[in-house]
Amino acid sequence: MDTGAPIGDRADVGRAVVLLSGGLDSSTVLAMARWEGWICYALTVLYGQTHAVEAAAARRVAGAFGVAEHRVTEIDLRGWGGSSLVGDGEIPRGRSEGEFSRSIPSTYVPARNTVLLSLALAWAEALDAGAVFLGINALDSSGYPDCRPDFLKAFEETARLGTRRGAEGRPISFRAPLLNKTKAEIIRWGAALGVDYAMTVSCYTSSGGPPCGACDSCRLRAKGFAEAGIPDPLLA
Repeated sequence: MDTGAPIGDRADVGRAVVLLSGGLDSSTVLAMARWEGWICYALTVLYGQTHAVEAAAARRVAGAFGVAEHRVTEIDLRGWGGSSLVGDGEIPRGRSEGEFSRSIPSTYVPARNTVLLSLALAWAEALDAGAVFLGINALDSSGYPDCRPDFLKAFEETARLGTRRGAEGRPISFRAPLLNKTKAEIIRWGAALGVDYAMTVSCYTSSGGPPCGACDSCRLRAKGFAEAGIPDPLLA
């Protein structure tokens, strides 16, 4: 598991799968991977989320960074429920920063990152890719348990044990360079790497119009841009 800075040793650069939602974090990660010289294959998963407008954002970002291939795949988690992001309950609005870490919010989608990482792992092994990049973040998150370093470390070990590459001593690396970064640090990195954040979508309730400004994701994004000292182009 790699949680370091995007400026790293380029000796191991090859093919990589990048989980790309079309949001701020995953778009920054794609820019980092491309800067390091990886041949990127972007994977966007439509899992029944209420803000499926993310897919259009992901296509814009993938096109801007010249990925080798961009796949949009569907796996409908709405049948399981358990999350306001798949239409089960109300999406929280207006929560304070202090409330973000007190409990796991209704926007947590049961096992979502396990499912997404499994799909990315399968494609990575089929491509004989050496890495999977993802934009999870433990600091400025909403308290999701599958955005923690321990989760990613455990999944990487599962992947090592359960894949041909792992059995051959060539395990796939899981790279989460934003894991321990604040939103402000992420935005500064992305801006330096040429990410046009006007292409991205963060709002949990967006249908393509202006962000709501009140959901957890909007509030975290606003906090990040304010602390980075950079105007959010979506609000220009």
